[in-house]
Amino acid sequence: MISRIVVTGTDTGIGKTIFSAGLAGFLGASYWKPVQSGLEEESDAQLVARLAGVAADRIVPERYRLRTPASPHHSAAIDGVRIEPDALDVPDIAGRPLVIEGAGGLMVPLNDDTLFIDMFARWRLPVVLCARTALGTINHSLLSVEALRKRNIDILGIAFIGESNPESERAICEIGQVRRLGRLPWLSRLAADTLQTAFNTSFRRDDFNP
Repeated sequence: MISRIVVTGTDTGIGKTIFSAGLAGFLGASYWKPVQSGLEEESDAQLVARLAGVAADRIVPERYRLRTPASPHHSAAIDGVRIEPDALDVPDIAGRPLVIEGAGGLMVPLNDDTLFIDMFARWRLPVVLCARTALGTINHSLLSVEALRKRNIDILGIAFIGESNPESERAICEIGQVRRLGRLPWLSRLAADTLQTAFNTSFRRDDFNP
């Protein structure tokens, strides 16, 4: 039974939120973004609700909503607050899976003492690592896999995002000894229907069972 899955990325701006939206719709899951940095534009939770076509009661409210679009520790300092790890315990969602999205890459700081990867280690939940297919992805992906394994975090697999790059995808999965979950291509029209069609074509539900 799929219960709770963490979605993280090798970097920021790689399409992790769009993947999270597709995964939430694909699994019929609820969605939680513990820390939102930047409130002037559409939030990640709002984007997921729109692209996953999920009801409002399946979007778990953020624990921290910070105004400035910056690293969470910096955004929190600007807002005059400190992100406390004890406030980020995973909510208990009954009856359906929960997709949890981190912020940026693994080493993004929440405060001066805690990185997002520290929370993943604390939660002990399976992680999907999102990786772009563009130049540089092999280095970033293998470093991320190594960091997760160093902390004994279960890697469910890697989800690639972008144009097809078979050699890079092969190298990452073989050298990193990690499962390839699939590849989400860039969509010329990004909407709930096109995203779900892409997920139905590119991924298998059974692969997201821990």
